[in-house]
Amino acid sequence: MIDPERVQFMELIDTARHYCRIIESSADHTDWLRPMVKVLPKLHAGVVVLHDPGGSSFPPQLADFDDRFDLFSQLRAKLGELDMYWLEYDEPGELASDVDHRSGSLADDLTDIYFELKRGLNMLDAAGMDEVAHLWEIGFRQHWGQHLVDAERHLYTLRANNRLA
Repeated sequence: MIDPERVQFMELIDTARHYCRIIESSADHTDWLRPMVKVLPKLHAGVVVLHDPGGSSFPPQLADFDDRFDLFSQLRAKLGELDMYWLEYDEPGELASDVDHRSGSLADDLTDIYFELKRGLNMLDAAGMDEVAHLWEIGFRQHWGQHLVDAERHLYTLRANNRLA
């Protein structure tokens, strides 16, 4: 008998791999945001149905700030004026200089999501699916879930305003 939770998790793994491939090939493609518009909701749907098996406790990730900064810088340069956005609680003014004071960054969102997913994907062989599910579920709740929601909202706005290439 096929375990439906296992099937859902395998689909999430495929979606995470797809997301990472989009990010990793973003430098080579001009239309990389179009598939991102489709993969983020799949990722969101897959992670919210995770059943946290509990148990495992992971040591804090020793973040490689150089790698994170390099990816963030690459994505920010690629996004250009599409990177920055207002968050719900921001009160944008009418001055052109307000563009410099926006508080959301799509490059930051996509970078944080990428490193969280990549950590889990890299752990799959050694740790197993339950441990990765636990890592992703906890990480989603505590950190990268907000990045995912913000990225989805910003990409939706860009798409609705015909600003995606």
